[in-house]
Amino acid sequence: HTMMSNPSLFSEPTTPARLLALVQPEHSTAADAAADALQAAWVLALQQAGWQVGGVRQHVTTWPGGGKRMQLLDVRSPQFFEISQDLGPATAGCRLDPAGVVDASSVLRQAHADGVDVVVTNRFGRLEAEGSGFVAEIAALAEAGIPVLTIVAPQYLSAWRALTGELGQDLPLPQSVQTLNAWLYRLQAAPKKQDPAQGPARGAAA
Repeated sequence: HTMMSNPSLFSEPTTPARLLALVQPEHSTAADAAADALQAAWVLALQQAGWQVGGVRQHVTTWPGGGKRMQLLDVRSPQFFEISQDLGPATAGCRLDPAGVVDASSVLRQAHADGVDVVVTNRFGRLEAEGSGFVAEIAALAEAGIPVLTIVAPQYLSAWRALTGELGQDLPLPQSVQTLNAWLYRLQAAPKKQDPAQGPARGAAA
């Protein structure tokens, strides 16, 4: 893949890339929370409008002992995956549990098999930058023509661009649900599906 130069989602009238990363302004608790909230709101809006959305989004709480607890929530079911280790509140190192990420990858493969309309993943992060994590699943979804929305911190943006090439684009946060809708609608003309901005759903939501 070739690296993109100065990507801009709406600068050209051509079809946008199917892999979109929302770029956090910084890697911080507040930036993480804002990105997670936007992704969750967009998933809900699409589901309420009858779109079939697959994948996982991030949910952050606190362990009983006070440490940061990260879970991946399957957007199509009550299933969730623990992706952090309870190392106590004083631990400064990485809490990420790669085994939990491996378990959660099954959700992406199932979404691919089911032919959903769009997939979300919680992050393109350290594991993906190293070539593991959800990289294989994201590549398979792209090959199948299924749009994928993820979130990336600044330190992993160059890896995102290098790995996705012309298949990927990125947008700096903050953004709106409407901007994400515009990206998706340009990719996938779906007159049978209702615009999330136009009121209650029609048809079966996931």
